[in-house]
Amino acid sequence: MPTVSGPKRIRPRRRRRRLPCWTARKNAANPPERGEVWLADLGFAAKVRPVLVVSVPFADSDYALIQSVPHTTQPRGAQFEVRLLVRFLQDGAFNIQGMLAVPSAKFLRRLGMLAPAEMSEVEVMIKRWMGLVG
Repeated sequence: MPTVSGPKRIRPRRRRRRLPCWTARKNAANPPERGEVWLADLGFAAKVRPVLVVSVPFADSDYALIQSVPHTTQPRGAQFEVRLLVRFLQDGAFNIQGMLAVPSAKFLRRLGMLAPAEMSEVEVMIKRWMGLVG
């Protein structure tokens, strides 16, 4: 039944463009390496934060998990926190007790790399926390 304004026109549906997810990893060619600091999505509770990669590269037969130490801007002064002044991070500390395995897909962007002396400070604290120092 025609209306006052004329027959009703039916518009064809437009296809929606699929937008890329902002957490999707765009760096498949450059996987995180030991000593690098990355911005990683640690989930709802831990949010997106910088993490230090402490594991070695994994093989194709291994799980795609990367051992990481999160960085916090609110250190508690605990014995297992490593405070480092790094130019690409806010003032804070790496929380050794918060060490966790993160899927490689959750790494968003590389922030920088620690100097060997800074990395050795973290390694010493990890060994101390794990009881690997005699």
